[in-house]
Amino acid sequence: MPTFTVVPVEDVEDGSNSGAAAGGNRPISLGKIFSEEQEADNSEDPFSEDDNRRESSAFINPDMDTETYYEGKNMALFEEEMDSTPMVSSFLNKLANYTNLTQGVREHEEAEDGVRRAAVPHMGTFIGVYLPCMQNILGVILFLRLTWIVGTAGILGSFAIVSMCCICTLLTAISMSAIATNGVVPAGGSYYMISRSLGPEFGGAVGLCLYLGTTFAGSLYILGTIEILLLYIIPPEKVVKETTANDMRIYGTCCLLLMALVVFVGVKYVNKLALVFLSCVVLSIMATYAGAIKTAIKPSNFSVCLLGNRTLKNEMFEKCAKTDVELWKLFCDSPYPNATCDEYFALNNLTEIQATPGVLGESVLVFPLDNLWGNYGPDNMVIEKKNLSSVPAEANNDKLKNYVFNDWATYFTLLVGIYFPSVTGIMAGSNRSGDLRDAQRSIPIGTILAILTTSFIYISFVVLFGACIEGVVLRDKFGFSVKTKPVISILAWPSPWVIVIGSFFSCCGAGLQSLTGAPRLLQAIARDGIIPFLQVFGHGKANGEPTWALLLTVGICEIGILIASLDHVAPILSMFFLMCYLFVNLACAVQTLLCTPNWRPRFKFYHWTLSFLGMSLCLSLMFISSWIYALVVIVIAGCIYKYIEYKGAVKEWGDGIRGLSLNAARYALIRLEEAPLHTKNWRPQLLVLCKLNSDLEVKHPRLLSFTTQLKAGKGLTIVCSVLEGTYMTRGDDAKKGEQNLKAAMAAEKTKGFSHVVVSSSLRDGFSILIQSAGLGGMKHNAVLMAWPTGWKQDRDSSYFTLRETTSAHQALLVAKNIDHFPGNQERLKEGTIDVWWIVHDGGLLMLLPFLLSQHKVWRKCKMRIFTVAQMDDNSIQMKKDLQMFLYQLRLNAVVEVVEMVRLDISAFTYEKTLMMEQRSQMLKQMQLSRTEREREAQLIHDRNTASHSAANDKAAGATSDRVHMTWTKDKLQNERNKHKENMASLLLMSLVKHSNHSNVRRMHTAVKLNEVVVKKSCNSELVLLNMPGPPKNKKGDENYMEFLEVLMEGLDRVLLVRGGGREVITIYS
Repeated sequence: MPTFTVVPVEDVEDGSNSGAAAGGNRPISLGKIFSEEQEADNSEDPFSEDDNRRESSAFINPDMDTETYYEGKNMALFEEEMDSTPMVSSFLNKLANYTNLTQGVREHEEAEDGVRRAAVPHMGTFIGVYLPCMQNILGVILFLRLTWIVGTAGILGSFAIVSMCCICTLLTAISMSAIATNGVVPAGGSYYMISRSLGPEFGGAVGLCLYLGTTFAGSLYILGTIEILLLYIIPPEKVVKETTANDMRIYGTCCLLLMALVVFVGVKYVNKLALVFLSCVVLSIMATYAGAIKTAIKPSNFSVCLLGNRTLKNEMFEKCAKTDVELWKLFCDSPYPNATCDEYFALNNLTEIQATPGVLGESVLVFPLDNLWGNYGPDNMVIEKKNLSSVPAEANNDKLKNYVFNDWATYFTLLVGIYFPSVTGIMAGSNRSGDLRDAQRSIPIGTILAILTTSFIYISFVVLFGACIEGVVLRDKFGFSVKTKPVISILAWPSPWVIVIGSFFSCCGAGLQSLTGAPRLLQAIARDGIIPFLQVFGHGKANGEPTWALLLTVGICEIGILIASLDHVAPILSMFFLMCYLFVNLACAVQTLLCTPNWRPRFKFYHWTLSFLGMSLCLSLMFISSWIYALVVIVIAGCIYKYIEYKGAVKEWGDGIRGLSLNAARYALIRLEEAPLHTKNWRPQLLVLCKLNSDLEVKHPRLLSFTTQLKAGKGLTIVCSVLEGTYMTRGDDAKKGEQNLKAAMAAEKTKGFSHVVVSSSLRDGFSILIQSAGLGGMKHNAVLMAWPTGWKQDRDSSYFTLRETTSAHQALLVAKNIDHFPGNQERLKEGTIDVWWIVHDGGLLMLLPFLLSQHKVWRKCKMRIFTVAQMDDNSIQMKKDLQMFLYQLRLNAVVEVVEMVRLDISAFTYEKTLMMEQRSQMLKQMQLSRTEREREAQLIHDRNTASHSAANDKAAGATSDRVHMTWTKDKLQNERNKHKENMASLLLMSLVKHSNHSNVRRMHTAVKLNEVVVKKSCNSELVLLNMPGPPKNKKGDENYMEFLEVLMEGLDRVLLVRGGGREVITIYS
């Protein structure tokens, strides 16, 4: 065994080499190396004089420079592989120095600053994952809608809503953690993980769903910002007085343009303000907890005014008493005591109650019981306190505006759709994967901890809101009963403005982050090249800023703003994120169930059942929230999937769907092989034998067109070709030929597989393909080829296919004049497809025209079936039986019976048979080349034709010379005809004497049948003929090809069909 000595290797400039001496570990000096290299360059190559000496070398391409380079190396055995497969030491060195920069915000910021920062990622779990997830999860719904959800659904209903949504995101985070820890996650985050796990089709569909979700999230945050601004900060300042919706649209559009300008000018400003926005969220949550604790000591000063049991809007009056002038004006026509007032106002008293009684007040006994259950109601229903009595009165619609009422009908599923956006944002950490120090550790820990923390916050807030805040106040969505303040703010300490200002800046920051992240996500999808029409959005400013993607994002975001309702936008946002989470769980489940070798995540706390449960929960939440929106989003994702499948670029990402396809294919192949195929399921599975020209291009492209028309994309199609030679010498030609086959198949829209084999002879190659093509139950049952026009010159490889397919019990289809067949773009306006049914071949002859008529090229052609009757057959009965048979087969065709009258064999038949036999005999005796063989065959044919013509002319001339002088004109004609008959009889006797009787009978059948076929079907678009079986004696193969030539003579498009020995069509259902 050789010993290996490890020596230090130093880098040398200009690619110089260093190493150890061949005999030991003594280093070689640089001077010696340079001198040896110079001598080697100047010396003459000893192998240049005799190239044959190279074959005796241990390597395929010996080179003196290579020998000098590897002299003294211990790895000389692997020197030929150095270019393609690096040594382990260099590979590990590159891996250790691997750096990965985020292709996103940080690069754009560096490009603007002109300063290159350190390339090593430095973020840890807390800064890089935990805080971003917290900031994205805690947002607008928490501050503006959670109190209303608790008041409407009750504590138990709200707990169910929060639990379902949080469990859904937790299961999704577990699946995402498994995917994220299965290898290095480059910049791109969730889109990268999904697309590389499920493939470009699913990746593109989910990526666009994630993009649309992020974009509509921007609309949601901007609408939340404007709602806080108009209702709670500057309510008097309104542009349009009539409707609040128009206010939202105008201010929302202005806010969107301002945020887009900030993002366009510089993302670095958004990043610098991220800590400010996060601080606002944290301070608001702390203020809420502090306020809940304070209520246990001292309730807040906020009160609610009730008229009877109805909640009043506390905007225009200060005291909850009928003596208050402003309150009196709301229900009476004048400020005087004798004024006419609303009947309900006159009959009921005013009651003032605490808005936040506190956890230790009377709420412990009363309010939690009221808030425990749901309080759903229809649209425009006045919010009433149940345990207070009131005197009913006739409703006055003009005065209803003074009460707090539901702005729309409430129900459980609606609240689920509105709440779910508050738990999105779990992918914020994975989107920063390129900036993390250890993404495989930080993403699972940070994301799951953030979900658990926010879930605790939401559940605790549900309990605190239900325990501390009055029920009628909780159901007041906009806080009109507490002087138009956010309901959550009345619980805050030290001031409600902490919540108002904090939620305002939180929504602003979330909106800016959405407008920052969505364009980059779209840019990443566009640069992947999987969706052609998005290519333009992959471009941007010189520093890579996605300008065009930002414009599209602003446009889509404006659509959400024009909806002008946070409650209407939230379910749309929920659908897109739920679809994305569904596919994350699907990706993890597929990878786990397939047990692919590359599936080795470091995160071990996952299981495919959890992923499946998360996927089911996502799908259920989609239809619970809004089944209409769910169907729309599913249709959008399906359309994107099909578009990428048909028009998108082909990408191989090692995705799980491909592995799933392989497993499904394996299972299907095993099932197919378990039982024989039933006749009802039989369809032609074609092995198409193509020929390649000298340029390795397909010689007959119309053969592929005909395959497409015959298959219509159904069943198995294997397109094959054979190259003569050895694979060592023609391996590259085989690969090029296969590429050309695939290109031709794509051009002719032929769906199937292609394969090129290299064999010592064409016959052996085609024989191998016929025997071994296909796999398991998916093997071909029919062979399609073009008629070999050069069979006379290449006898050995022209007609063997029939015997091979017959032995393999496979059908054979041979197309004559294949180049004259219609292309896929042609449309035959009229015409017929004629079937000449001579012998029963299992029904394949009648099945093929039906399959062709399904394609648009042959759809308008009618089918005619001809059958041949002998003298002893009853033609009328045959026609009736055949019509009944076709009726039972559900085939529409015109039936015609052709009678073949027994005629004597003509001299032409004998002559053609004799010529065929003479040519075959002479070609066997003469060992000539292909060109000489062809020339000799033509010479024999010319001699026979010339001798026959000369004999006739000589006989006619002699007779004419003898009788011209003595006989009349009529006698001359009679004598001439009599002489011709005698000569024909002599010639016939000579031909009969020298011809093989079996060949004569076969030639006679071919000639007569050809006459009938030409007469009936000369104008048909396609003629299908039974292909006669090959002769039992292999020596008669040459004559057999001649019979087929005679049978098809005078016909343009012919398809010879020979069945595979089994029934392929049935009358039963």
